[in-house]
Amino acid sequence: MTEQNDSILHDENGGAVSEDPKRSIRSFVLRQGHMTAAQQRAIDTLWPQFGVDYQSSPVDLNRCFNRDNPKILEIGFGMGTATAEIAKRLPEKDFLAIDVHGPGVGNLLKLVEEQQLGNIRVMRHDAVEVVENMLADGSLDGIHIFFPDPWHKKRHNKRRLIQTPFVAKLLPKLKVGGYIHLATDWEEYAVQMLEVLQGFEALQNTAEHYAPTPDYRPETKFEARGKRLGHGVWDLVFVRKQ
Repeated sequence: MTEQNDSILHDENGGAVSEDPKRSIRSFVLRQGHMTAAQQRAIDTLWPQFGVDYQSSPVDLNRCFNRDNPKILEIGFGMGTATAEIAKRLPEKDFLAIDVHGPGVGNLLKLVEEQQLGNIRVMRHDAVEVVENMLADGSLDGIHIFFPDPWHKKRHNKRRLIQTPFVAKLLPKLKVGGYIHLATDWEEYAVQMLEVLQGFEALQNTAEHYAPTPDYRPETKFEARGKRLGHGVWDLVFVRKQ
């Protein structure tokens, strides 16, 4: 019951884009989703205040949020419900949330307005390019990637987001003491995630293997449904130690 929560254009997060042979990492799969009138209105009216446009040079995150607070990057937020809840639970932290799924972007902006969440900024772009070009080294206090597409078929495993080359791009963006928090409900992907993160000497696991779910991460409806069916969920929390 994996929620399609990867930042690769979706309608769950959704029809597929052709692979770009020049890019070895892509954070999304392009699918078309139905945009409701309310979601489109949220994008049209709230983007100037809460949206961040892509640029090919580093962005000043403190300026984006108008304050100097801890900054958390979230890649792949689906419909944004969990993101909004986390931001509400952690008002002292700022969240840069990236996805390419139009209805999800609109829905998160709608939640930002309804719940008066001033600590979220939204991007609609390939997260890999954002990491490569927009985020300065040492600019993040945390990274969240929850329930990325597990690409169940073995021949598609190479498309998974959590692989050594992508984590190598993320790591310099974290401050020393900053953390990366991953979650999946696909056990074989959890094993891969653990192997990838353990492969970096600069990262230290906060648990012996998998971590207890931190209090700030709410249970999604997909997660709850999976648990009722007897499926597991695995969280990994690693800290940058050098």
